[in-house]
Amino acid sequence: MDAKNRLTCLYSEPVISVVANLVRGALIGVAEVIPGVSGGTIALIVGIYRTVIDAIADAVLALRQLLGLAGGRPSGSACARTLRGLPWRLLIPVGIGMVAAVVVGARFIEPLLEEYPIQMRALFFGLVLAGIWVPAHMVRTRGGWSVKYVAFTLIAAIIVFVITGLPPAVVDDPSPVVVALAAAVAICALVLPGVSGSFLLLSLGLYEPTLQAVNERDLVYLGAFAVGAIVGLGSFVTLLTWLLNHRAAVTLAVLTGLMIGSLRALWPWQTDDRDLLAPTQAVGSAVVAILIGMAVVAVLLVVERRLGLSEEQESSHVEPS
Repeated sequence: MDAKNRLTCLYSEPVISVVANLVRGALIGVAEVIPGVSGGTIALIVGIYRTVIDAIADAVLALRQLLGLAGGRPSGSACARTLRGLPWRLLIPVGIGMVAAVVVGARFIEPLLEEYPIQMRALFFGLVLAGIWVPAHMVRTRGGWSVKYVAFTLIAAIIVFVITGLPPAVVDDPSPVVVALAAAVAICALVLPGVSGSFLLLSLGLYEPTLQAVNERDLVYLGAFAVGAIVGLGSFVTLLTWLLNHRAAVTLAVLTGLMIGSLRALWPWQTDDRDLLAPTQAVGSAVVAILIGMAVVAVLLVVERRLGLSEEQESSHVEPS
């Protein structure tokens, strides 16, 4: 390789990585706006799931160190060391892309869902359907599928299938306490593939109030939501990190089941009360949308491998269960 090409690679690779991570964050943000689609699912598909989980766990540890809750006295220096070790080159563009997508999506995606509900659900049905390959393949690389793993997958799929069949609720003028509690539950979907935070907010009756708060910049509502989200995420991610470190294969089998079960929420033909219908309307456009969603996943997986962005190799140190 000549000097010119080396110089081009030196400058272009970081730019490609930044753009890729912005797109990854945007896809996760869009997923969090659409009921039935999990941000954790998208993070797993785009190859940053484990990295994000570990980063959140380290951020929680840093906060505990700062408050003296990590087995010693409060230590700003220990907190700073932990924070310096975070993969900021990935987290910053992913975070920017995610926040931008949530803000934009709250304004533009809702009208699309109202105007083209079948096609929009079909698009993400195809995306999640193809994305199931990711955790399923990870199980296979950790010793292969066994009867135990299949059983865990089926149980997880059935649980999510039932949950996603619950009718939506409506809560008028929720109190900050209710908002915080709902956020603590819904935020877990950010790190749990197959379970949609937006879908949980719909079931709890807070989806529309939350979208309205984002659009109107309701700081009281958003502040209560943020507090609940931080507490819920900090508590849940500790357990999930331990499971991925010590029971990786069975955890990935469960995640596969969660994604399979979540397909119920994305079935293109359903009533407002989430009753499933046979495909009778807009079948052609729905099939095209499903194929587009599957193609998006295929392209993302190819790009990740070509650019060396996939974390599958990096997580290979995790002990199989």
